[in-house]
Amino acid sequence: MSERVLGGRYTVQDKIGTGGMAIVYRGLDEVLGRTVAIKTMLPQYAADPSFAARFKQEAQAAAALQSPYIVAVYDWGKDGDTYYIVMEYLRGTDLKSGIRKHGALDGKKVAQIGSQIAQALSVAHRHDIIHRDIKPQNIMVQPDGNIKVMDFGIARAKNSHLTQDNSVLGTAHYVSPEQTQGKALGPTTDIYSLGIVMYEAATGKVPFDGDDAISVALKQVNELPVPPSQVNPAVDASLESIILKCMQKNPDDRFQTADELYHVLRDYLSGRLAAVSNATAMMNPVGAVPVTTPLSPVSSTQSMSRISETGRIKPQTATEKAQQEAEEKERKHKRRLISAAIVGAIAVVAIIVGVFSMFGNNATQPVPNLLNLTQEQALSQIDESGFFQRGTVKEEYSSSVAKGLVIDQDPDPGRQVSKGTQINLVISKGEEPAETVTVPDLTGMTPSEAEAALTKVGLVGQAGDSVYDSDTPVGTVAQQSPNGGATAKAGDTVTYQLSKGPETVDVPDVTGQTESDATAQLKDAGFEVQVTTAESSSVDKGLVIKQSKTGTAEKGATITITVSTGNSKVKVPSVVGMQQDAAEAALANAGFKYNVVTTTSDVSSGQVISQDITGTADPGTTVTIKVSTGPEPSTDGHSGTGAAN
Repeated sequence: MSERVLGGRYTVQDKIGTGGMAIVYRGLDEVLGRTVAIKTMLPQYAADPSFAARFKQEAQAAAALQSPYIVAVYDWGKDGDTYYIVMEYLRGTDLKSGIRKHGALDGKKVAQIGSQIAQALSVAHRHDIIHRDIKPQNIMVQPDGNIKVMDFGIARAKNSHLTQDNSVLGTAHYVSPEQTQGKALGPTTDIYSLGIVMYEAATGKVPFDGDDAISVALKQVNELPVPPSQVNPAVDASLESIILKCMQKNPDDRFQTADELYHVLRDYLSGRLAAVSNATAMMNPVGAVPVTTPLSPVSSTQSMSRISETGRIKPQTATEKAQQEAEEKERKHKRRLISAAIVGAIAVVAIIVGVFSMFGNNATQPVPNLLNLTQEQALSQIDESGFFQRGTVKEEYSSSVAKGLVIDQDPDPGRQVSKGTQINLVISKGEEPAETVTVPDLTGMTPSEAEAALTKVGLVGQAGDSVYDSDTPVGTVAQQSPNGGATAKAGDTVTYQLSKGPETVDVPDVTGQTESDATAQLKDAGFEVQVTTAESSSVDKGLVIKQSKTGTAEKGATITITVSTGNSKVKVPSVVGMQQDAAEAALANAGFKYNVVTTTSDVSSGQVISQDITGTADPGTTVTIKVSTGPEPSTDGHSGTGAAN
């Protein structure tokens, strides 16, 4: 089959699994260039019209179900004698293998997985499709921890008329009581199976086990499960009550819809659930009558009345009448016991017949348990059986099973299969070495880009609290731990924090404060400070005249404050009308320099007739004065500093 092209589009590559009706291969969609999973029907079934119809039904049923927790079906068809379905290719491991490898899961993880399966079932049930084979082997756990429900191979619409004869409709460890008894099935049968899946995930063990499918199925009907907390004390009362309510023998006592179960599990995960009412009040199995009383033989000599030899009824004495009534009462009691025993026997027979119809007949045998055997021992047992054949042998790392021992097998132990069935083995390679990968730099990536980058190298992303960051666009990764370029183990979690943009804070008003106080207050608010100075006639020296930003500003921004150097200007003396000597002295005494310009004028000689600066000015400023030389023209002039030249 390898490298064969189906439908002119799908190249079949290596085999990745074998089921009851089909083989699953990894393949390539040559049109879209994507990796896919290709399920092909086994040759012995492809020629059977009823199995072909079931195979076609699986594709149509699964294709109609759109959910992030259901394996997507892309296409289906027939190529020659081969029926095939093209599905989403999943990376990860099935839940059964995960439990075998790691043991019981913590309660929150059990509830998370259960809630996602419940959401998948809710979608299917809304389409009137019952899965009928919910079990850990059909739950794929992806690298990001989310699950997908697989294998709708036995799923059937409630109004479908496809035959169920001689078909494997579920696995004994997970089927509901009504399923083993051949009764009508509804959504609650999937809820029962999901309850067992959660039980096994929480405890590491199935609630009912036995030597063969029939003994397990009888326990499903007649026995009550050991409470999960007695198997694993870490299971809390709330989770236990949810699991046990799912596993009620009477379908009416279970959660009635997958959506109802999902909401209860969601409440549990959020801490809003204490316990589910009446969940532990397990009712007697419906239709199950324990046969513990032996059948009493009915005496053939007992008579309804005493008949005389002549055929006439003899008159009864009072004693005889009382004796007859007592005998009649005893006969009625025995008849009731006989009836109860017969009903119980019929119920047991019905279960056995139902189980045989589901899990096999005289042409089948249960698959031996090869787990924890060495590879040599397992293969030897397969060969010596004369019934089974060797299948594939592959190796996987295991943290719980020693190197060289069988950690998984397909089909599962106890499953009824036909002669010649191949048993595939998975052998432990021991503890997986710590594989290291380089953490990608996520800075500036969107959440989806960051998750894709992490998944590509085998890491798991987790969003942390958003942070303020002025250098990174809002909604992209601003910080991460570990940082980009660091090394981490495959499967480790990288926490990334998205940018909320720059943080803005209130700018304190520091006008009128001293330079030191203003600087300290602005720095405490998260700002940088720059200082300039300026003269002020209204603000005392050393106090802040103004600041560059008010209101709100980006945290870390620079704010400039202007500090007063005081008012250094002095009044310029008015020297117009004074004699030159007096004017020069007045300016010099006030701290000003002077410059004298002479000009002819009608004013008497030596008198100041104008000055260029009045009001106030900085000390040392040069003030130019014009001095009259009288009516006679004069070209002399001189200047000086503090004295006439």
